[in-house]
Amino acid sequence: MNKQDTGDSLAVIDRRDFLMAAAGAAAAFAMSGFAGNTRAAAPHALPPLPYAENGLEPIITAKTMGFHYGKHHKGYVDNLNKLAAETEYVGLALEKIIADTAGRAEKAAIFNNAAQIWNHTFYWQSLKPNGGGEPPAALKQKIEASFGNMDGCKKELAAAALSQFGSGWAWLVLDGDKLKVVKTGNADTPLTTALKPLLTIDVWEHAYYLDYQNRRADYVNGVLDKLINWEFALRNLG
Repeated sequence: MNKQDTGDSLAVIDRRDFLMAAAGAAAAFAMSGFAGNTRAAAPHALPPLPYAENGLEPIITAKTMGFHYGKHHKGYVDNLNKLAAETEYVGLALEKIIADTAGRAEKAAIFNNAAQIWNHTFYWQSLKPNGGGEPPAALKQKIEASFGNMDGCKKELAAAALSQFGSGWAWLVLDGDKLKVVKTGNADTPLTTALKPLLTIDVWEHAYYLDYQNRRADYVNGVLDKLINWEFALRNLG
């Protein structure tokens, strides 16, 4: 389950290094205000949206948000609470659950639901009403150093989102001191690699199908032009 197309595979690190990387990511997200949404005591709770369900219209409608957030995201929370009950994962932060279950076939169900809670919470923060446009100066400088210009970054994000076969995610990440774009399939997340996620675009069909049907490109371009939260990426950059 925790695999991705070989052409875009992420560098997998051993468990000790992963735990160190996850701890660093958690500290960074705590500074950005994100981690507080991932550390609910058992049972895990559905984190609140950072805007109203109709706050992303017309790019993402309230109808889609009702299903995506209210049904799918909530479903992952409910499933994890059932799966983790009376196990060593009760009361653990999502990052620790993901760290311990990544790559373990017998723990795949727990990993998938924990990772999807984390990914979705991160996705909601990656969007904002009246987003898009120019990023803050510090992030723009980093983007230009890594991609040449803003258009280059947006084109790579769009290409990753559109070329992800089936369900998955497109991510802007920090790799050492350089930004790059990667994609992951299903519930997989950069948290299981040495990369630091800055923002993400959900390309599971439930993220856009009610609004766009098979027109994934229209959804992705709308997100990049009108909703992407560059300030959130800057906070995660540190």
